Amino acid sequence: MQKETYMNHSPIREVELTSMAYGGTALGHLSDGRMVFVPYAIEGERVRIAITEEKHHYAKADLIEVIRPAASRITPRCQHFGVCGGCHYQHIDYEQQLTIKAAILRDQLRRIGGFEHLPEVEIYPSPNPWNYRNTFQFHVNHEGQLGFQKAGTTDTVLINECYLGQAPLQDLWKQIELEPNLGIERLTFRCAANDEVMLVMENKSDEIPNLSVEGLPISVVHLSHQEGVVLVGSDHLWMEVHGRLFHLSAGAFFQVNNLVAEKMVDDLLNHLELKPSSTVFDVYCGGGLYSAFLAGKVNRLIGIESAIAACHDFEVNLAEFDNVELYEDTAENVLPYLNIKADVILLDPPRDGLTKPVRKAIAAHPPAQLVYISCDPSTLSRDGRYLANAGFRLERLAFFDMFPQTYHIESMSYWRYQ
Repeated sequence: MQKETYMNHSPIREVELTSMAYGGTALGHLSDGRMVFVPYAIEGERVRIAITEEKHHYAKADLIEVIRPAASRITPRCQHFGVCGGCHYQHIDYEQQLTIKAAILRDQLRRIGGFEHLPEVEIYPSPNPWNYRNTFQFHVNHEGQLGFQKAGTTDTVLINECYLGQAPLQDLWKQIELEPNLGIERLTFRCAANDEVMLVMENKSDEIPNLSVEGLPISVVHLSHQEGVVLVGSDHLWMEVHGRLFHLSAGAFFQVNNLVAEKMVDDLLNHLELKPSSTVFDVYCGGGLYSAFLAGKVNRLIGIESAIAACHDFEVNLAEFDNVELYEDTAENVLPYLNIKADVILLDPPRDGLTKPVRKAIAAHPPAQLVYISCDPSTLSRDGRYLANAGFRLERLAFFDMFPQTYHIESMSYWRYQ
């Protein structure tokens, strides 16, 4: 029986939480059968909640009190947890975080993708559940103060601590002082293999803000409209994965967890069917993190990437190979017109997944093996259903915990064309 009272005009109820949902919430059901999503709660708990949003088929609620806690509930490490929107699972034991994410990955593939029979999810934890990020991105308020976005809003929360960044970043971000109203939208700190740090300032204006970093051992780059101006030091860093150095430009993407990136490289090398005669497409190849380890094992490797900075990095990082080509354009503009048969296609799309032209191009010229690296299980499930309908069979499913303490799920699925 659910008890209903009212607090600040919001209905207060007691509910049993039966599962975890993608997005960092626990799921229960109200007395009328509607689903209710509760952040910072855990499946198996009985809780008191305040309804904050009501829809015809579901509701959202704030957690008021944990009446019966789950065995996996722990004390969050960070004082800002629950206000800052960066973390979602600090209240859950790390082993249980892994179990939850693997279950959500399976659930999304079943519900959205319609897959009844799935391979067992192989789980690869992060060697460091804390202090793993090589990148910190801050928002700047009108007073020039650094913070993260408040959970569920675009407001900036001022912070005193964060336990996700690598040690060199922790030492530096608190020392940055900005004048008010500089027009800076974001500040990104990046840590390289040698603990060198780069600060990237981003705004839409070409006017360069006046920023003093005297005495700090960092490079500073100003980005506007993807054009970079070096203010201090260098325009790039050198990242390291498995002893190999990667040129990383100020505006380019790189995986935030180097040790988990190594695990993903190992997985590809262990499970891709690469022969000296093989042709491989690396679609959304970025700066060539995966291509650099695959190119020496195949006859031909073709990268496809649209970001200018990433294309420059790819050319530097793959310069030693004569069997590598790079198409500097979107996958939509390249794949449908690439009259080359691939033996293996590696896909690492953005969060939105594959567009229809890309899916159609793959189905029109299917490779024997396809690997899909995904950071969003919902778009993976949608695209996976298309691949299955086009004749691909899901053979293997692995989850790599790139983002401990958060709900984000990095997965790698292997598909065979039948």
